[in-house]
Amino acid sequence: MNFVRDVVEAAPAERRALVALDAGRERRELSFGEVAARSARLAGALAERGVCRGEVVMTVIGSTPEWVLTLLACFRVGAVAVPCTEQLRAGDLRARLEAVAPRLVVASERNRATVLDAGFDGPLVRVPDPALFDAPPAPAIDLDPEEPVLITFTSGTGGEPKPIRHGARYLAGQHVQAEHWLGARAGELVWCTAASGWSKSARNVFVAPWLRGAAALLEDRRFDPAGRLATAEREGVNVLCMAPTEYRAVAKRTELRPLPALRHAVAAGEPLDAGIVATWRSGVGVDIHDGYGQTETGALTGMPLGPAVRPGSMGRALPGFSVWVEDGELYADPASVPTFFLDAPRDRPWRTGDRVRTDEDGYLWFEGRTDDVIISSGYRIGPFEVESALGSHPAVAEAAAVAAPDDVRGAVVRAVVVLRDGERPSDELAHALQEHVRERTAPYKYPRIVDFAEALPKTASGKIRRAALRGD
Repeated sequence: MNFVRDVVEAAPAERRALVALDAGRERRELSFGEVAARSARLAGALAERGVCRGEVVMTVIGSTPEWVLTLLACFRVGAVAVPCTEQLRAGDLRARLEAVAPRLVVASERNRATVLDAGFDGPLVRVPDPALFDAPPAPAIDLDPEEPVLITFTSGTGGEPKPIRHGARYLAGQHVQAEHWLGARAGELVWCTAASGWSKSARNVFVAPWLRGAAALLEDRRFDPAGRLATAEREGVNVLCMAPTEYRAVAKRTELRPLPALRHAVAAGEPLDAGIVATWRSGVGVDIHDGYGQTETGALTGMPLGPAVRPGSMGRALPGFSVWVEDGELYADPASVPTFFLDAPRDRPWRTGDRVRTDEDGYLWFEGRTDDVIISSGYRIGPFEVESALGSHPAVAEAAAVAAPDDVRGAVVRAVVVLRDGERPSDELAHALQEHVRERTAPYKYPRIVDFAEALPKTASGKIRRAALRGD
């Protein structure tokens, strides 16, 4: 198999593949034929610089065509692509360089200094560079399904980021979620806003849309709530894929309005609270379909297409995937999931480390990480429930819930709250937030401690680092 040959080159050459918007508002479109030709020449340029089958190529590039073309060049010749987010600092990047030992790094000019500061002394290719597309094209080679083509790093929510290897089957295996959750159609425009370098971006920015014959939108700009809606409206986005944090930020910081072209919306990367689903339904006219997966597994669940959305649920196991809840934790059978990582244990079920409950219809409901669950007076409290209740208060921009030691109860819920612009911390507001949570969830879940902060500690992919708040 080879994703470039089987998907990109097999698509109608004239069909639109990429729409790219850069920070200077310049707009570019590339057809599948152009993408195939340019990635072939870029693969040739990498080969001229010593990149061979099985060798590692790291990218530190924004959401640009050059990022996509570099990954395709690697897939074409059997090199192993390691996309890294631009948010990494030199120390973060140094750890990744030491972990994967790349033969070559491809970086945009704005990231060149970070790569050098990280200590990389090998070949450094800067993009954009028109000369890279002057090399003789390299053919797409046959790859074994188990042959490594991609390494993505975990986010480091509970520890140091780890490199996760995926084989060629990982790319083709995205067809399940592409069909049954992302739901793109041929000729449509899909916008997955995940920054380059993360698991969701590697599979949903262009791989999953292209498997369905849809085009992918890239926007190399800082997040702006009003701009996000304006871009979706102006470009006629049909399928929108964002993190729940982005859906919440857009809803709280701008005026939602119907987007005529938008047919479908999905969310993944963190739990999606029911309130934001209702807000987008009333303001935009679409239901957000939640989904769940891990860097190691790819997408495992998704809100099904067709039936009514169940707000707050992460959907059901994708068709053919064996996923179940045992003792409150979500498990999966690696043999049933084509997107499992290469180094997954095959002799036992995969423990996700996520606490999940299932209802009578097989829908799954996220309750928190196994190591994030707060046990107070014998009650097990998922932090997401508390955070969701806090987030529905008009004064709150975002919040995190963690355990705080307590001599009597063992632990109590501590909330760390970031306020919206114009709001000021006070004892009165802390008490109001406690009462707000009491009114929206079981009384034993309310935060007995409320602290205010300017910002929450997060991983580079935007997930809350609760371990840092606990002081682990």
